[in-house]
Amino acid sequence: MRNIVARTSCFLVLLLLCTSQFASATRKTLNKEHPCKRFVLYYHDILFDGSDVANATSATIANETKLGDFKFGKLVVFDDPMTKDNHLHSPAVARAQGFYFYDMKSDYNSWFAYTLVFNSTEQKGTLNIMGADIMAAQTRDFSIVGGTGDFFMARGIATIETDTFQGDKYFRLKMDIKLYECY
Repeated sequence: MRNIVARTSCFLVLLLLCTSQFASATRKTLNKEHPCKRFVLYYHDILFDGSDVANATSATIANETKLGDFKFGKLVVFDDPMTKDNHLHSPAVARAQGFYFYDMKSDYNSWFAYTLVFNSTEQKGTLNIMGADIMAAQTRDFSIVGGTGDFFMARGIATIETDTFQGDKYFRLKMDIKLYECY
């Protein structure tokens, strides 16, 4: 009986060692200084004001509440062009399709959730992005939580910086997209 227990214990120890070696050999190490793919795009948002149907790329779906002076509760849906440079009339390489809403009563802050839809000769597929836009910060990071096509199962960070802001009518964001998981 003692011999069977010893053999079983020895087998379990070997199994544990082999399993831990396999797990550490397959674990990916991410280096934030060296993403597997990196590119910069510009997000252009033109909010519909009731008269610019031809040019508007976004619209207010729910108006702000009276809770504070920072647009709390306002919900905007968008289908915005993404360009390689900061010129609105440059060819779009993708579309940002999603929504943002203002979620802070004491300061300007919003939360974004959208998909970048690529359909060009360069790239095809999507990137799914979400995160808090703390507008007072110089830069802010949104999470890239997945993708399809050329970006299958991609994960990473989109560092956002306000490039220009023209009141409620138009704003442009510079997006430094860094993918750390590329398949």
